[in-house]
Amino acid sequence: MGESFEFGLDTFGDITIGPDGKPLKHAHVIRDVIQEGVLADQVGIDAFGVGEHHRPDFSVSAPEVVLAATAGLTKRIRLGSVVTVLSSDDPIRVFERFSTLSAASSGRAEVTLGRGSFTESFPLFGYDLSQYEELFEDKLDLFATLVRSEVVTWQGRTRPPLQNQRVFPPMDGGPLRTRIGVGGSPESVVRAARYGFPLALAIIGGDPARFRPYVDLYHRALAQLGQSVQPIAVHSPGYIAPSDEQAREEYWQGYKPMHDRIGAERGWPPMTHAAFIREVEHGALHVGAPETVARKMAATAKALDLARFDLKYSAGTLAHDKLMRCIELYGTRVVPLVRELLATQ
Repeated sequence: MGESFEFGLDTFGDITIGPDGKPLKHAHVIRDVIQEGVLADQVGIDAFGVGEHHRPDFSVSAPEVVLAATAGLTKRIRLGSVVTVLSSDDPIRVFERFSTLSAASSGRAEVTLGRGSFTESFPLFGYDLSQYEELFEDKLDLFATLVRSEVVTWQGRTRPPLQNQRVFPPMDGGPLRTRIGVGGSPESVVRAARYGFPLALAIIGGDPARFRPYVDLYHRALAQLGQSVQPIAVHSPGYIAPSDEQAREEYWQGYKPMHDRIGAERGWPPMTHAAFIREVEHGALHVGAPETVARKMAATAKALDLARFDLKYSAGTLAHDKLMRCIELYGTRVVPLVRELLATQ
């Protein structure tokens, strides 16, 4: 398990602070994200993911463009989205953008499809939130057809049908690597199994082991639907610094304002420091020194029978230089330790 296990890094391009303590411009942060992807490649990380958002606290609204820029400066790392909000996009255009990214990167593109945890894209692009479920179901069905066939005949409910249509550029060297991002809905888990796509579980709070029933459900659904076994990944927040104390202190400074800002929109109470420490010690936050984070990641991987762990390393205003140090420690210290732990457990 240790040698074949995959490690990713994810970011939403959170608006960070500069040396003067003031928020950086979106354009500056995007350039920093590209540098972070380059470093991830240099230290041996398997995959680099960028999320799509359409709000002021995140810089990236077009992940494929950022990933294409990163592709030109990297050699081996896979480049993907976390997630592409398929409900408010056009599946054909999404496929075309990622097949283009695949061509530009010599086959290193991958996409994670989801409904998204934010809804700003719906009014922005003229979609009705009352169709939240219907849009995703219909568009996922079309995207699955695009992944598996170069000549597409398809009919759904939310757009005109297609008859013997081809989409360009076609994928070269195999189907587009596609995952379904799930936040904890059994219906979403079964949907991923129905299409035979790998599953990416977003675990952002609570004990990761509580997601074991979703893993079991996914395996059962794959078997009952006659689908082949598929890998499972986890996307969870975390941060690495030279010591546990330093990692906690630095991460808290960016994490609390981000949590409280989003929480105010969703009715969450403000994050207390005691609650933060509980999440670090017993919950989803993989925060600490390399040895601490490696032990927790290995435990999560074993508890859920994972094939991949994607660390969401950015957190609110946490500065670029600290994120770069985190990436270096992840690749040079955490990854080898996790491989060793998984090989010996």
